Amino acid sequence: MSPDSLASLRSTIRDVPDFPQPGILFKDITPVLADAELLRVAIEGMAEYFAGQKVDKVVGIDARGFIFGAMIAQRLGAGFVPVRKKGKLPWQTRGVDYSLEYGTNSVEMHLDAIAPGEKIVLADDLLATGGTAAAALQLIQEAGGDLLGSVFFIELGFLEGRAKLADMGPIHALLTF
Repeated sequence: MSPDSLASLRSTIRDVPDFPQPGILFKDITPVLADAELLRVAIEGMAEYFAGQKVDKVVGIDARGFIFGAMIAQRLGAGFVPVRKKGKLPWQTRGVDYSLEYGTNSVEMHLDAIAPGEKIVLADDLLATGGTAAAALQLIQEAGGDLLGSVFFIELGFLEGRAKLADMGPIHALLTF
C-alpha cells in the first residue's frame, strides 16, 4: 500500500474527544466508510496481508468488524463468520467470557461456523486492549480452525493489545496510532 494511500486514510479518521466517556479520544472511522475510494483502499490494504493464501473463512467481530470482515471475505473469495455479543445469534453457539477494564463481556459464534482445519482470518476495525480479539481467537481455536492471522484497520499501540494476542498467530494493522 502506498504511503499516500495510508496518509489519506489516516487524515480522514476523525478524533472525537471524551467519547464514549471523559478522557477517551475516540477514532471515528465513519468518514472512511462514507468515502467509496477510501473504503476500497482500506479493504484492499487489509486483504493484501493474505493475498495468495487459501482462506476459507473470515471471522468478523460485532459490529464494525462485520463491515471489514465481510468485505475482506468477499475480496479473498472466502466465507464470512460473525462473532456476536451473547444472545444475538439464532442457532447453537459456543461462547467465551472475557474481562474488561470494569467487568466482563461475552461473545459467541455458531457451533457449525468453522469446520476443523479450515483456514481462518480474524478481521476487526480496532485493536485496543485485545480482550475481544483474544476471545474471538479462542472461539476459532476451540472450533479447530487453522488461524492464518488477524488484521485490524487501526491499532492503538499505546494500549498494548498486541501483547495479549502474541501467542495467537500473526497480527497485522493497516494504521497504528
